[in-house]
Amino acid sequence: MKITTKKWDASQYLDSPEMIQEYLTAALKEGGPELLTAAIGDVAKAKGMTEIAKATHLNRQHLYRALSAKGSPKFETIVKVLQALDCQITIKKTG
Repeated sequence: MKITTKKWDASQYLDSPEMIQEYLTAALKEGGPELLTAAIGDVAKAKGMTEIAKATHLNRQHLYRALSAKGSPKFETIVKVLQALDCQITIKKTG
C-alpha cells in the first residue's frame, strides 16, 4: 500500500481567537523572530490574506513573502498585520 502525505498547514487549524492566541504565544515563547513571523503569516492566511492586504493597504504577494519563514518584514508591517488580526504585542516584566 502506497502512503501519501501532504505538507502540514497550520492555517487550517487556526479557527478560533483562543487557538490563534495560543499559537502566537507559543511561537513567541519557543522560537525566534523567524518563527513568530511565520506564525503571524499562518494566522493571516487563516483569516484570509486578501482581507489582511486590504486592511493593511499592503500588497498580498508582498505579505506572503514577508510573513514566510524566510521573510524579513519591517516592524511596521508586523504591527499593521497584527492590528488587522485584532491582536497586539504586550510587554511585561518577567521574573
